[in-house]
Amino acid sequence: MIATIVHQLTRNMTMEELKASGFEDYYVDHTLALWPQAASGTPFTAAMFQSVGDPITDLTEDMAAEEKARTTYDNILRLCVDSPDVTDAIRFLRAREVVHFQRFGEALRIVQDKLNSKNFYAFNPAFDTGTTGCGCNS
Repeated sequence: MIATIVHQLTRNMTMEELKASGFEDYYVDHTLALWPQAASGTPFTAAMFQSVGDPITDLTEDMAAEEKARTTYDNILRLCVDSPDVTDAIRFLRAREVVHFQRFGEALRIVQDKLNSKNFYAFNPAFDTGTTGCGCNS
């Protein structure tokens, strides 16, 4: 959806508008094609995904990612208050981030409830099956 918004906002730009908006460096590399990148110009890569295979760690990371996306949408809304076509779509996406955060939180609670309540951070339930692998039992 974000890529579509960017496309709709830039598809009819004149060269003068392109230069005045500071979009010319992007244009040199990509014309008006969509190229996923952060506002800083850092291109999207798979390195942005964080996963270690531990359900508690991964769900906590997922929740953090949803909150970061919500903050980004909040910032976009502050910048484009005079464009209802953009703000309506961004508000929709922001609402989805809030729901995703809530669902990941529910999943985290389910995982924690099913683990040993005395210390559920003491082991990785995805791998640990009763021995530590060091020859001693945990």
